[in-house]
Amino acid sequence: MKTRKLGNSNLEVSALGLGCMRMSFGDTPTDKQEMITLLRQSVERGVTFFDTAEVYGPFTNELLVGEALEPFKGQVVIATKFGFKHDENGPHPRVGLDSRPEQIKRVADESLKRLRVDVIDLFYQHRPDPNVPMEDVAGAVQELIQAGKVKHFGLSEASAEQIRQAHAVQPVAALQSEYSIWWTEIEQNDVLATVEELGIGLVPYSPLGRGFLTGKITTETTYDSSDIRSRNPRFTAEAITANQAVVDLLARIGQNHDATPGQIALAWLLAQKPWIVPIPGTRKLHRLDENNGAVDIELTADDLSEIRAAMANINVVGHRY
Repeated sequence: MKTRKLGNSNLEVSALGLGCMRMSFGDTPTDKQEMITLLRQSVERGVTFFDTAEVYGPFTNELLVGEALEPFKGQVVIATKFGFKHDENGPHPRVGLDSRPEQIKRVADESLKRLRVDVIDLFYQHRPDPNVPMEDVAGAVQELIQAGKVKHFGLSEASAEQIRQAHAVQPVAALQSEYSIWWTEIEQNDVLATVEELGIGLVPYSPLGRGFLTGKITTETTYDSSDIRSRNPRFTAEAITANQAVVDLLARIGQNHDATPGQIALAWLLAQKPWIVPIPGTRKLHRLDENNGAVDIELTADDLSEIRAAMANINVVGHRY
């Protein structure tokens, strides 16, 4: 597996990370031991960058990742997140946001225990909190870094202005935002330009469009109520039919590289900037291997131009959430 550095942070990780959320949250239930095996197999295949969050479960995903990766302590990079308010059951997006400094520090202490690590490699604010200045958030993480509990500070879905505010207090190593061939908003809202200017790495989540860009989803595909796609506007029968044009484009480019649509979607992201590290999620070993194969695909300038031109004429149907 090739490696990349996330901006100027010197944080070196595998060129593709692994999004772990769906292994225990947001999808049909899984067998815990199977997921532990998959996580360990991913390390054997060269993956060194793993993404989780306290809100996934809540807590169960961090516990899973912590147990699975404990044998590789010091050899892998684990990213987790803070930022959602807690109720009696723990954090949940519906409860609201909470990035007060005292809450950030509480979350860090608990995440360290669940992840079975001595230091959190990358600690993201999951979503900006309008009630807490970004400078205060960055200051709290800076104190955690000084205390040896966190190595690197990250943001997720932050605006260009919020990134600048935080970075001025504590250098931001990585921004995690949705970015893919069919969701390029960060190119238009100055976010991509800002992270490039400041030397911040970009970690695109949902790089495969929650599975749609693999070409395996049709109007006949059904989802359990526990699967977040059962409520996603881009996964209605109407949207799937309309958006098939995106998959057809990826398949056409893939024919020239003996590659699947999903591999082309990932290769497209990797071709944008050398400090971009996508984190596709999967729960199957053969999909992990397929995704990893994208790292060795080099799209030509003609490929990239063709994709841009075609996407400019495709109207993607359905909001991302």
